[in-house]
Amino acid sequence: SEYGGETLHGPAYGPTSHSTAASSTPSSSSAFRHVVPSRQIVERQPRMLDFRVEYRDRNVDVVLEDSSTVGDIKHILENELQIPASKMLLKGWKTGDVDDSTVLKTLHLPKNNSLYVLTPDLPPPSSSHSGALQESLNQNFMLIVTHREVQREYNLNFSGSSTIQEVKRNVYDLTSIPVRHQLWEGWPPSATDDSMTLAVSGLTFPCHRLTVGRRSSPVQTREQSEEQCTDVHMVSDSDGDDFEDATEFGVDDGEMFGVASSALRKSPMMPENAENEGDALLQFTAEFSSRYGDCHPVYFIGSLEAAFQEAFYGKARDRKLLAIYLHHDESVLTNVFCSQMLCAESIVSYLSQNFITWAWDMTKEANRARFLTMCTRHFGSVVAQTIRTQKTDQFPLFLIIMGKRSSNEVLNVIQGNTTVDELMMRLMAAMEIFSAQQQEDIKDEDEREARENVKREQDEAYRISLEADRAKREAQEREMAEQFRLEQIRKEQEEEREAIRLSLEQSLPPEPKEESTESVSKLRIRTPSGEFFERRFLASSKLQVVFDFVASKGYPWEEYKLLGTFPRRDVTQLDPNKSLLEVKLYPQETLFLEAKE
Repeated sequence: SEYGGETLHGPAYGPTSHSTAASSTPSSSSAFRHVVPSRQIVERQPRMLDFRVEYRDRNVDVVLEDSSTVGDIKHILENELQIPASKMLLKGWKTGDVDDSTVLKTLHLPKNNSLYVLTPDLPPPSSSHSGALQESLNQNFMLIVTHREVQREYNLNFSGSSTIQEVKRNVYDLTSIPVRHQLWEGWPPSATDDSMTLAVSGLTFPCHRLTVGRRSSPVQTREQSEEQCTDVHMVSDSDGDDFEDATEFGVDDGEMFGVASSALRKSPMMPENAENEGDALLQFTAEFSSRYGDCHPVYFIGSLEAAFQEAFYGKARDRKLLAIYLHHDESVLTNVFCSQMLCAESIVSYLSQNFITWAWDMTKEANRARFLTMCTRHFGSVVAQTIRTQKTDQFPLFLIIMGKRSSNEVLNVIQGNTTVDELMMRLMAAMEIFSAQQQEDIKDEDEREARENVKREQDEAYRISLEADRAKREAQEREMAEQFRLEQIRKEQEEEREAIRLSLEQSLPPEPKEESTESVSKLRIRTPSGEFFERRFLASSKLQVVFDFVASKGYPWEEYKLLGTFPRRDVTQLDPNKSLLEVKLYPQETLFLEAKE
């Protein structure tokens, strides 16, 4: 059957196909009988069959009612494989006689079936064709869409991998005409399915013109639709647009219960009169992600001043450009700019590598005034006036800011009516200017750091020299103090020894005279230096008196040994309480002193 210029196949609409078939059989009138056999009721219930169809390197799953025909399967495969049904040979049937009109129910098939397609009349796919298709998918198509009611043109850029359905949804954002109520002119005859990509739809490259309008009545008969629609996609189907059926209840698409549908569909990007800019940016990021997906620039969370600090006031090598995105929900360009340009992977990647991206919502008057105040403070009144005079339909805006030594310079103001390529070129042009300035800043910073390093090295060398001088002086002072201490000790020891010597000298008994009547022993003592001193002692004197005499001469017996000659003996080992006579140091003896080890 045909509806609105678009071919609708029976298998895709199972219940409709079944009721048509049922109405052509006599059993369809049994619904008015009082008694119906249970076996007939079971036979009239639709049975679903699953087919796995293999074609070259592809597998297609098809689900149909058993009341459908083999031709219905071919029609579905024609859309999926882009192969004319007349060129297909559908093989794998268990029975021999099968043609396009064969009803599946008559083949008594199991629930799950496997088939394969042969195309002997078509050449095998070549690598060049595959390469051309891939190239088409990577190309960008410029669609010039005219809104019939308001006579306004939109220049929309889409990649070849975008689908017709995506185009219609974007046009819905621009025109507020739900997909179901869009009347199109200009689609090629080969564009038979909204799920087709633009690369295979037959559009003229690189530019193709289309016209869209609104259906004149929300409720139309089948005949009225066929009369109005002469183009394949003039009436579009939708798989779930918000509020698109509002007109069914006598309310216009653009407004429901006195509230704009766009307002019902969207939460505000940013709260009005937010106290903290960081909190406002958190809501902005969350709402942006919910509308346009997670592939979007990483927005800096914080105040504009903090974004300046992050972008401009680090080391020269770490500095970046600042991109300020100014959003406006009431601009017709906003949705296309966000979804097609700002969320493009190439743009997102380039911004994350080279920019700090900060955002603000200009939709609410209070937020707009707040940003203009910030703009005046940071960029001056000229830039603020430039933004103030921008019309709503010129939004969104993209400001590229470069930090300089004395001020912040606005390199570029990019309006929303741009393309991905143009946006990328302007971002790259700003980066060229920034890179040249950055290289100068890096050179200046390196020279300044080199000077500071030399000064630091000189200061360090001077500090080390002072430390060395102080350490040397302190060492000398310590050495002098130690010498003085040792000298004091030596003097004290000498004084002590002298006192002991004098005490011993005074305690010695008087030396006996030569003509003494008592036995006298004459001792001759040789010092380690070779000197000799002699003295007479009474033979009855104790050996200790000799030791005291030697000590009084400066040779204490704790440090020196007193040795005899013949025989050689250590006199200091003898009992000091014995007399000289008893130790055989009588009548005379030569002794010598030797220092103990």
